[in-house]
Amino acid sequence: MMASELIEKYYRTDTLPTIWCPGCGNGIITSAIVRAIDNLNLDRDKICIVSGIGCSSRASGYLDFNTLHATHGRALAFATGIKVANPSLTVIVITGDGDCAAIGGNHFIHACRRNIDLTTIMFNNNIYGMTGGQYSPSTPSMDKSTTTPYGNIDRDFDMCELAIAAGATYVARSTSYHVQQLIKLIEKGIMHRGFSFIEAISMCPTYYGRKNKKGDAKEMLKWQKEHAVLINNAKKISEEELSDKFLIGEFLNIDEPEFTEKYYKMINLLKVNNDDN
Repeated sequence: MMASELIEKYYRTDTLPTIWCPGCGNGIITSAIVRAIDNLNLDRDKICIVSGIGCSSRASGYLDFNTLHATHGRALAFATGIKVANPSLTVIVITGDGDCAAIGGNHFIHACRRNIDLTTIMFNNNIYGMTGGQYSPSTPSMDKSTTTPYGNIDRDFDMCELAIAAGATYVARSTSYHVQQLIKLIEKGIMHRGFSFIEAISMCPTYYGRKNKKGDAKEMLKWQKEHAVLINNAKKISEEELSDKFLIGEFLNIDEPEFTEKYYKMINLLKVNNDDN
């Protein structure tokens, strides 16, 4: 389907153009989500998209589905309630690296642990873009931001590793450059029965790029292309060569009992026991 047709079908056209800065990767990632939904031929009325607060979280307002723009860091808490109340819905969470990894970090860990059937797509632009360019949990060490003008001394979070350790059953990463791969990973995440986490590396030339002399959007996309390594190819590359690279692809895809299935199984069992009494 042509981009113009996708916009007419899936976007709230009266909300366009977006607030995103020129060169921002969020539009590319949002388009990848829409294309994944379209490729799967899902019923739009059976989809609920939930977002928190931040640049990426504004995406829910542009998309013509059942949508909820929640409070900062609480997208996964709201999404959990929606999924438990109506397990038949396909619930997709759009979040950012600050929204998901900082204020929402505890909700993220427990959504992974529960293995609830949500698909969470984290737009990672390495910065708090909407609120002025503060550093986030994914800002690389010694990179600069408005709150770390001399360099960030914190170690950055690898959210894919955290997701795996916390109990997610589908984990993947791609970038705003590797669009076709990103679409396929989102498709697989949506179809997976359990907690799916897809990290989408974005670019923020306005705050992160400018502060760290990363160049314009074109240069930042080029960086993604040159520094991303497919996970299956990583074994062929030395540790020294991998030191300034990051891995993309599917990291984990396993089957484990899903939360809402266990929850309703317990409810039904209690009903049977009560009837027997």
